[in-house]
Amino acid sequence: MEKILIVEDDDKIARVIQLELEYEGYEVAIAYTGKEAMEKYGSESFDLVLLDVMIPELNGLEVLRRIRQKDDEIRIIMLTARDAVMDKVSGLDSGANDYVTKPFEIEELLARIRAQLKQRSLSHNADFQEVKCRHLKILPMAREVYIDDELIYLTQKEYDLLHFLVEHKNQALSREQIIETVWGYDYYGDTNTVDVYVRYLRKKLDRESSSIISSVRGIGYIVKD
Repeated sequence: MEKILIVEDDDKIARVIQLELEYEGYEVAIAYTGKEAMEKYGSESFDLVLLDVMIPELNGLEVLRRIRQKDDEIRIIMLTARDAVMDKVSGLDSGANDYVTKPFEIEELLARIRAQLKQRSLSHNADFQEVKCRHLKILPMAREVYIDDELIYLTQKEYDLLHFLVEHKNQALSREQIIETVWGYDYYGDTNTVDVYVRYLRKKLDRESSSIISSVRGIGYIVKD
């Protein structure tokens, strides 16, 4: 049974979400403050966290940062106010997998949860599979990237982008597809963000005239064997 931590200071909202999740077959725990969330996270094992931004003691973004310092695998969905654009951007940049704006339909929330847990399962199954492409090697379990056996240091978003491109090698991927998967649904930002991160990766990965990531005019990018 998959276990979910709800971090929400509004007791009524937390209770409604809890009942819906338990009806769907999930095991659920609730934390009403950021401090309580960190205590529960430290003492129990969770597959996913529903994390409200505006919570007392430690706000949601601080809880997110602290969890991500210890754990890259747990899925985290942020709950934000509809007009809190900077909270969404900060959350995604700090490692949130997705976010849902309030007020939300419970069906949408459940669909987002199912999608994230499926992604977690697929990632976990792939964790032991070494990925190779030309002079590039990725070790998903360690989130490490090697070029000609030299370890290359990437940020979390750089790694996520590279891994997504290599997983779908020989496929032309649009900027919109990349944004949806790597940055999350409803990302409030320009698709030029993809171009910026591709430039970062090329600087770190390319050797001489050989480029791992190729541009596809009018579409986006592709990694070829």
